[in-house]
Amino acid sequence: MNDLSIAKILEAMPHRFPFLLIDRIVEYTVYESITALKNVSINEPFFPGHFPGHPIMPGVLIVESMAQATGMLAYYSSLARGESGGVYYLVGVDKARFKRPVTAGDQLILNAAITREIRGIYRFDATASVDGDVVASATILTTEKTPEI
Repeated sequence: MNDLSIAKILEAMPHRFPFLLIDRIVEYTVYESITALKNVSINEPFFPGHFPGHPIMPGVLIVESMAQATGMLAYYSSLARGESGGVYYLVGVDKARFKRPVTAGDQLILNAAITREIRGIYRFDATASVDGDVVASATILTTEKTPEI
């Protein structure tokens, strides 16, 4: 399936500005992989403090962007199985690596592939790229949980 707009993302994700860190799903295949994007604007709320005069996207937010993409893939994979398609929580990050800074004007291309799913816990290999170069990578684990209100 291809190209999910921001409206579809907002239906599936509990995140909202300033913590919604994906703008579009370019492509996904349930149980397999996803490609999403994040347009990095100078208007991001973290740039004034990270770092004044040299704005770079915090690495933890790059990981969060990758994690949000994995959550979307887990959500749509769950729906395809006829399950609830609930909220997916980040439960682990391993092997996070950062190769170069991400700056205003960059477009992050977020790729993730499911490498394992056992008892509702998904493991993904994820990367974030800019202009074809990998800027970050990580192994990410998510699981479904019903939010308590």
